[in-house]
Amino acid sequence: MGQINSRLGLSFFKLVERALLLLTAGLTIIAAATEVWNIYIKQEVGLADILLMFLYVEVISMIAVFYTGIGSPFIYPIFIAITAIARLIVLQGKDMAPEKVVLEAAAILVLAIAVVVVGYAKRN
Repeated sequence: MGQINSRLGLSFFKLVERALLLLTAGLTIIAAATEVWNIYIKQEVGLADILLMFLYVEVISMIAVFYTGIGSPFIYPIFIAITAIARLIVLQGKDMAPEKVVLEAAAILVLAIAVVVVGYAKRN
């Protein structure tokens, strides 16, 4: 009886996980379409817009990795963090304190090193 309850619980959580991933994919596609529409309306594409589109692509890629099993599911959230920090630097622009730029660049470097480490660990 305990094993049956355990399997039912696991099946329930897998179903919830898949439903939330599909919802996330749908919302990401809607957000990307909204961003494209906003770019069309203002007739201007900025670097922050491009970085935001990369964030959307990386979220979709992360979901695809989950469903296909090809690739490391740990690397995509790190890519998302790197892109988010880069976008933050771009949005803050020239008004940002130099120390803050160095700290955010250091965070990107640490995350990039983490990608290399995770990629290397996956191969071995």
